[in-house]
Amino acid sequence: MSLSKIVALAVYVAAVAAQAPTETYPATPLASKGPYTYPSGIPYKVDTDTHLIRGVQHGYNICNSTTAGQDSLCQTMHVNSVDDFCLWGPPEMGREVGDIEGIMVAWCTQPRHGTRLIPAEALHGVQFMKTPDYAQVVGFIDQTKINILAGDYGGEMDPHGADLRGNPMGGLVFSNQFTGSPIQAIEWHNFMGNNGFCIKVCDPNGPDAANFCEHKLDRIGCAYNAPNNARNGTFESCEGESQDFPGIHTNAAGVTTSYNQPAGPITSISYTARVPASSNCRQFESTSIYSALPTLTPTGVTTTSTTSGRVVTSAPTSRPATTGNAPGSGSGSTPTPTPGAGNTGGASALSISFGAVAASVFAALFFA
Repeated sequence: MSLSKIVALAVYVAAVAAQAPTETYPATPLASKGPYTYPSGIPYKVDTDTHLIRGVQHGYNICNSTTAGQDSLCQTMHVNSVDDFCLWGPPEMGREVGDIEGIMVAWCTQPRHGTRLIPAEALHGVQFMKTPDYAQVVGFIDQTKINILAGDYGGEMDPHGADLRGNPMGGLVFSNQFTGSPIQAIEWHNFMGNNGFCIKVCDPNGPDAANFCEHKLDRIGCAYNAPNNARNGTFESCEGESQDFPGIHTNAAGVTTSYNQPAGPITSISYTARVPASSNCRQFESTSIYSALPTLTPTGVTTTSTTSGRVVTSAPTSRPATTGNAPGSGSGSTPTPTPGAGNTGGASALSISFGAVAASVFAALFFA
């Protein structure tokens, strides 16, 4: 190669390098954008930054019948009820959650949101809980059916992230549980992985939304961020007390302590989170409340044809507040996770028994 060509190549490389993104933080953090009015006030993309290190928003936020389907890149989700909620999942199979939290897309249980649909029979147990401060969904799932790798202990999605762009970048969450109509939940968190999930959306008009939807304890999972008594095989909708703020614990003597997540490995946790009392729990048949979900076939996705409508299978029940390792039901149907290494941490799903906390507690727990 001639000297002139070498010089030209060097100039070109320098020019490309000079144009590469070097900034990290947006002018306006995701949690400070909006609130957006649903659906008319939502922009096509909430994150319009094009010069930041993590790149551009992967999907879009205006979602309707034209965007619905199993290849949708909708990044607007809804949490409304036991039969109408969404989860963040990868747009395609192949990478661990901790590596792609920023590009997750919405997978929902109803077709009206313009998103992907969680495939039929993926959900193995779901508990919806409405409290004075938040709405929460916790459940058991075959995560491979929403593109999460088998054995992946997963990660945590929230509207903050290290660079304040949120995970996913530009992701919005709405709920009709606070006013009767969909309003944007500014504070929320969603843990996915280890065949379990929890998503909590906090009342944007509540005084402690940021505390109940804490986002910094991303390595100790649902049992501490969203303590619950969800049961595998049970689909129910409950009312309940609000939990203690994540990371805050009051012992039997009335002494309150706070937990600070360490930067290094988590080898133990000094307390067990209190599971709030629940009441008016009504159980349903999954085939009844998830009748619109598609079923996976060797040739693609087809729509199921099960009968629509809710079916109540039991009278309302109540459960007291609990602490300790029991899953809450005493049925033995809740599996005990074996925490494993995550990408940026992790935690173990659900209220799932934490008797195994020591040994591997957590090479990084279940979620990042």
